[in-house]
Amino acid sequence: MYEDLFYERLTRLRTQKGVSARDMSLSLGQSESYINKIENKKSLPSMTGFFYICEYLNVPPKDFFDDEVNFPTKLNGLMGELKKLDDGQLEHLLAIIKDLKTK
Repeated sequence: MYEDLFYERLTRLRTQKGVSARDMSLSLGQSESYINKIENKKSLPSMTGFFYICEYLNVPPKDFFDDEVNFPTKLNGLMGELKKLDDGQLEHLLAIIKDLKTK
């Protein structure tokens, strides 16, 4: 069950990044078929390999398995920017978000 989630999530996040499995593999310092083998359920990465994959995708490991978050890279970037805002600015953004959800 979790293995299937891993395979599907890796494929989705890699595709969102707009990179081929071959290019990602080579960028990670692996053979050109490394990611392809993982996505085709022929292997799983080591724990270290998983952390490198998360770093490459710019997704914290805790968010990798949260399939309710469709765009974790964008969400993490947004969270980083939100942390820089003051209380009033956050209130304005919250109002905008609530307004967007009603439309």
